[in-house]
Amino acid sequence: MISPATLALLAGAAFVAGLIDAIAGGGGLVALPALLAAGVPPHVALGTNKGQAVFGAAASAISFWRRGMVDSERVPIGFAAAFAGALLGGWGVLAVPLRPLRVIVIVLLLVAAAVVLARRNVEARPHPLGPAARRAALAAIALVIGAYDGFFGPGTGSMLVVAFALLFGDALTRASGNAKIVNLASNLAAVLVFADRGVVLWSVALPMAAANAIGAATGVHLAVRQGDRLVRGVVLVVVAAIVVKLATDLAR
Repeated sequence: MISPATLALLAGAAFVAGLIDAIAGGGGLVALPALLAAGVPPHVALGTNKGQAVFGAAASAISFWRRGMVDSERVPIGFAAAFAGALLGGWGVLAVPLRPLRVIVIVLLLVAAAVVLARRNVEARPHPLGPAARRAALAAIALVIGAYDGFFGPGTGSMLVVAFALLFGDALTRASGNAKIVNLASNLAAVLVFADRGVVLWSVALPMAAANAIGAATGVHLAVRQGDRLVRGVVLVVVAAIVVKLATDLAR
């Protein structure tokens, strides 16, 4: 049972997660560790994280779309491929036993943190891909990263931003906008899988979702003003704390 005080702290974490996710991706590196620290079992924490994150993803996607920072021709392929990938990823993680999942979470948190922190140094590098090759590349990226998002999630936005900047030559702000469409699709698919299996604590997810959506809308505004500076320190502290906690739980 989550106490009101703990729920308030989780809502605060969700606000920060939405803010960070809109700016640079990696909001799950705040929200998921917060749920785990509150004593929520890993499978349920993953499901509840998706339950709250989908609202922030929707708020971010709408905000970027309204600002003209989404390439509409990419939306159908990116959305469909990410949705399919996340379904596969969600089914996969629910098949993993609890103890191995703790080890997997530690490793993936470290990898995701490295991607988020490295994202700042990425520069747009356009490649001369033809229309067919661009569509195939988009489908492959969305499918693979969507599967990762359904399986785990943190760092998905940053992975997409890096891929879009390097492969399609998107400026980082536009890459963030395009990433949000793909991220929204993978979040929707993951929520469907986790909700169907009953591993979403909606009493926790919905208050977190409201805070996440507010944070995301704020983050989009800051992203236009190069808000990456807000992310690095928070990510380092949060990831270090949760890795220590999970490693301690594993040693018991």
